[in-house]
Amino acid sequence: MQPMEDQTANELLKQVRDWKLLHEDGIMKLQRFWKVKSFTKGIELFQLVTDIAEAEGHHPDLHLFGWNNVKIEIWTHTVGGLTENDFILAAKINSLKMDHLLRIKTAAGTV
Repeated sequence: MQPMEDQTANELLKQVRDWKLLHEDGIMKLQRFWKVKSFTKGIELFQLVTDIAEAEGHHPDLHLFGWNNVKIEIWTHTVGGLTENDFILAAKINSLKMDHLLRIKTAAGTV
């Protein structure tokens, strides 16, 4: 399996609100940030994501920094880039009910 091309990734990106493409060390990834109410709310968000990741058998990189900033990066490690499964996981993460964890809410989601 080969990682997808930029054009395909840009088309699929339209279906996963608030995610962006990241090119890092020659690897294309999906990335999204959230600001949570507290450190413990960040851990709760990770648990929600972990439940989906385990069910999918696809595990994102989870980062909690500055006590209330969450960053998630998704990419398929075995192919060294993005596959359709990465966008599926991003969409499932977007479907999580997490407003109670977030510090800043907007009409379009989170900042």
